[in-house]
Amino acid sequence: MNSNSSAAWTLRRADAHDTASVTACAVEAFRHYIPRLGLTPIPMTKDYGAAIANAQVWVATQQGQTVAALVLDVTDEGFLIDVIAVLPQHQGTGVGRALLELAEREALRQGHDSIYLFTNEKMTENRALYERIGYAEYKRLTLAERTSVFLRKPLK
Repeated sequence: MNSNSSAAWTLRRADAHDTASVTACAVEAFRHYIPRLGLTPIPMTKDYGAAIANAQVWVATQQGQTVAALVLDVTDEGFLIDVIAVLPQHQGTGVGRALLELAEREALRQGHDSIYLFTNEKMTENRALYERIGYAEYKRLTLAERTSVFLRKPLK
């Protein structure tokens, strides 16, 4: 396994050629939640080809392989981190943090004074991480068997 080696990642905007690797990254990153949630996490079923065409998708690559992916979008609620996915073997290396920092820079660059995201209430590790880095819960929505927790971070 390649832990914090000097071969850092390259962060770049995704293009259509990245669709399969972004999809695979999301499936691998979220697969372990299926037993806990009792259903398939939304990021595993997303159309990443459409996201690349219509939203702002970034990839972190290492030696030509996609190791993490980030989907950003602008909605009625503001600047959204729609999906952040890191391959399990690259979790804990700092690549997720690098993508979160990129998201904040992009939000500011595009004129937003905060950034938001949502996660399943049962993904407690994610919620704890986001709260540690400055996100605060502001609402919950329950649809079907999912309760989404919405968190926002002020950037100014």
